[in-house]
Amino acid sequence: MKQLFAISALVLMFFTTNATADTSAQKFGRGLAGMTCGVMELPGNIIKETHAKGAAGFPVGLAKGVGMIVTRELVGVYEFVTAPFPIPAGFKPILSPEYPWSYFN
Repeated sequence: MKQLFAISALVLMFFTTNATADTSAQKFGRGLAGMTCGVMELPGNIIKETHAKGAAGFPVGLAKGVGMIVTRELVGVYEFVTAPFPIPAGFKPILSPEYPWSYFN
């Protein structure tokens, strides 16, 4: 499992280096990230909501994070499978933030 994660991280770094233009390779990378790192939605949403609402944001972030894990995983599969096709137009990301680790920037 650790080897799969390490390989995924290396592939993602290769595909996500150009942040100015969306390409098929970036869509593939987003899909791979969503499928392998979707669990990062849980702490990411807790941090986001806690910063916005203080301590009251913890339970809200927890609930959103659990729901977004499923969403991120399913959208990841969709983007991975449809990477060669420019849907949505211009290979634009479906979810915001684009990658699950973007909550921590």
